[in-house]
Amino acid sequence: MLEEKIKKIFNKNKNDVKDNFFEGARNEKDKIAPAYINMQNPKYLEIDNLYYSGLIVVDYYREQTDIILKSLIETNINMNISIFYEKQDSFKAIKDLTYHIGNVGVELKESNQNREDIDIAAFTYNDAKYIRKEIQVNNEDIYFLYIYISIYADSIKELEYYLNKIEGITQSKGMQTRRANFRQEELFLCCLPIMENNKSIKESAKRNILTSGLLATYPFISSTIFDQNGIFIGTNIYNNSLVFIDRYDNQKYKNANICIFGTSGAGKSFYTKLLILRYKLLGIKQYIIDPEREYNNLCNTLKGIEIKIGPNSNTYINVLEIRKESLEEGESGYLATKIGKLIGFFNLIFGELNEEEKALIEDKLIETYKRKDINFDDKTLYIEIIKNNKVKKYFKEPKDMPILEDLYNVLGEDEKTKKFQIKLIPFVKGSMKFFNNVSNVKLNNELIVADIYDLGEENLKYGMYLFTEIFWDKIKENRNEKKAIYLDEIWRLIGVTSNKEVASFIYKIFKTIRKYGGSGVAITQDISDIFSLDNGTYGKSILNNSSIKTFFALEEENIKILSEYSNLSEKEKVEIKSLKRGECLMFVGDDHILTKIECSDLEQKILEGECTDEQNNFSNKQ
Repeated sequence: MLEEKIKKIFNKNKNDVKDNFFEGARNEKDKIAPAYINMQNPKYLEIDNLYYSGLIVVDYYREQTDIILKSLIETNINMNISIFYEKQDSFKAIKDLTYHIGNVGVELKESNQNREDIDIAAFTYNDAKYIRKEIQVNNEDIYFLYIYISIYADSIKELEYYLNKIEGITQSKGMQTRRANFRQEELFLCCLPIMENNKSIKESAKRNILTSGLLATYPFISSTIFDQNGIFIGTNIYNNSLVFIDRYDNQKYKNANICIFGTSGAGKSFYTKLLILRYKLLGIKQYIIDPEREYNNLCNTLKGIEIKIGPNSNTYINVLEIRKESLEEGESGYLATKIGKLIGFFNLIFGELNEEEKALIEDKLIETYKRKDINFDDKTLYIEIIKNNKVKKYFKEPKDMPILEDLYNVLGEDEKTKKFQIKLIPFVKGSMKFFNNVSNVKLNNELIVADIYDLGEENLKYGMYLFTEIFWDKIKENRNEKKAIYLDEIWRLIGVTSNKEVASFIYKIFKTIRKYGGSGVAITQDISDIFSLDNGTYGKSILNNSSIKTFFALEEENIKILSEYSNLSEKEKVEIKSLKRGECLMFVGDDHILTKIECSDLEQKILEGECTDEQNNFSNKQ
């Protein structure tokens, strides 16, 4: 006996020690538990300086053809919605329905037609027959449906405003609600992710529903985009969710191409600069064709390279230069590839060339390169130099390439091509003789901006095509690197002022750039112009080959044109017309969302050219 008593005393002391040890410990519940809960008022709960109140959905329209929760989810009101489905025994349901149908059927036959509730009885009789038929014939299941809405706000006044607004929205969608007064705690618990449907309120919310009717309660209808490795774009206008897009995600998007359309002042240029800034921080190579001189300040801030060509510039790009990166390793045909691109360029200068004229121009180009000891054998583009008794091959330097004047002289030697020689005079001896020089720029930066503003309105297309070709070579240089080419005012290259050769080249870029790890960005405010060449074939092709489409505010005429080439709904047409500055409609894959472009104060100062010396080191610090 004594031994047992000692053991009891020992075990008791041992348990006391254990209890004392854990007395001051904190567990997971303590970490998530609120500091205080005030439940004194029957109309709301007060939890950690927030006020909560709930609504119970008690009834619905007899027939629903719309998603009833869509209007609620798309509001920016702080709320939690909890939906419970309880599947019922179909056999028991049929048995109960049959019993009910029999009883009500007899009452309808024997009762006085002047009874006040005769219509209600008839409705329940027909509904019961319909439900039984759907279960027996169409194999539908029957459920009990419960919907609870918990709303929270910073003040009682704000909470009351939200409650009234939600009650109005639910009423417009055919839902009757009841405030959960004296049952706020139970409803709050129902809306927590703990799968608790409290018995004290479920009888008020219970409503039977068939499988087909459950579709009307589908909650996942608000478009949100949150790519794991994406960059921040802005907020969803409907529900304030954050929009993160990773356009280089090959698993989610067919390509990384973007179309950015909008009227002047709608915010498309600011958005483009924001993309450039954020992708620069990720080390992605970006090449921008800038016909309006909009990206100079950004380029300087981010320590990029700015290349200007024009009458007052001392930087030159040789149109006829063959660059080593124009072909990938293992490919062949430098001269053939270059001549194909040059035919497009000379189409801009000489006008639309027929097949005979193309053949003549190609023949003269071959002769021009021949005089510089370059032919279709790729070996002629390399120079052999002996160093340390070893023979090394080097790609020919820019000074070893022909220039426009060489072609000009060859064209003048043949009567058939003298008319083309005359059209080259401005480029060799006239106002645009800066095209007639050996290249003297190096493209060895992650950010390169081609400033062609000084070319003037009529000649911008020549500079745009020239830099597009150069940047396309850079895009193909390394398939494993992410890079992007931005074509501002792209209508100049695929619109009616261009030609099919050039437009086909741009279309090829957007169609094939994905396999080189690249992204093409088409920017324009002239919607009608990009669809003006060849009945809009090239504009439509570029639009269809862009997984991300961004539409800022547009005029009604442009919206009509755009709707012919994209799947805009009637609602979206109205939305585009009424967008404010900095707001856009985004087509991202299959998702269509209204987005407000957001940026930090520092980013805004950088993009607007208001940088201080400290902010100028922004890119270096990153």
